[in-house]
Amino acid sequence: MDLQWNVQVVDRVALVTINNPPANALSKSMFEQLSELLDQWENDEQIKTIVFTGEGRFFIAGADIKEFTQLQSEDAVVLSKFGQRVFDRVEKFPKPIIAAINGACLGGGLELAMACHIRLAAADARLGLPELNLGLIPGYGGTQRLPRLVGRGKATQMTLTSEMISGEEALRIGLVEAVYPVEELVDAAKKLAEVISQKSAVTIKLALQAIHAREELSLSEGLDYEAQLFGEAFATEDAKEGVAAFLEKRKPQFSDR
Repeated sequence: MDLQWNVQVVDRVALVTINNPPANALSKSMFEQLSELLDQWENDEQIKTIVFTGEGRFFIAGADIKEFTQLQSEDAVVLSKFGQRVFDRVEKFPKPIIAAINGACLGGGLELAMACHIRLAAADARLGLPELNLGLIPGYGGTQRLPRLVGRGKATQMTLTSEMISGEEALRIGLVEAVYPVEELVDAAKKLAEVISQKSAVTIKLALQAIHAREELSLSEGLDYEAQLFGEAFATEDAKEGVAAFLEKRKPQFSDR
C-alpha cells in the first residue's frame, strides 16, 4: 500500500504532505495510515509539532466517493465512527497539529482541518461541507466542530447550502487563524511550528490538555483542572529552567522533562 501521507522531519517539525492524486480524496486506507502515523508521532521524541498540507492544488477535496458506492447503511455508520475516532485523536493529540490549507478543503478535508489545533489557509483556498449536494450529511465531525468554531447560524448556512468560502472569508468568520499567499503558506506554517517547538514538550502537552478540556467541562471544573495541570508543570525540570532563564535574562534550554 502506497503511503499517502508523505512525512519530512526537520528541526523537530514534521511536514506531512497529503498525496492521493488527483484530488487528495480521503479514502479508508488514508484513515488507516493516519491512525498508524499518529501512533508513531506520539512516541517520537524527534517530533514536537506537525504541519499538514496538500500536494498540488488540493488540501483534501473530500471523501473518495467511489468507495461510497460499495457501502450499505450499516457500513456507513462503521466508516463514520472510524473517521470520527481518528479525527478525535487528532484534536486530542498531545503535540500541536497545524493545518496549512493550500487549496480545496472540502468535506472530510475540512473535517480534518477543524480537528487540527491551528488552521492557516491560502487566501484563495476553498473551504466547505458539500455533502448535502450528494444527498448525504457530514460524517466525520463536521456538524459538531463547525458550529463550535463559527457559531450555529453560519455553520447551519454553510452545511445546508453546501457553499464554499475563500480563505479570506474563513479568516473573517473565525474558521482559520491567518491567511497567506499560497506560495508563502507552508513556510509560514513551518515558522509557526518552529516557534512552538522551542517550548517544552511537557508544557505544550499540558497546555493542549487544558485548552481541550473547555469543550467538555464547565468553567469551574475547567479552572480546577487548569490548577492541577499548573501544579504538574511547576514540578517539571523545564519549569525550573524557564524561571531561572528569565531571572538570568537568557534563552531557556528546555530538556522536555
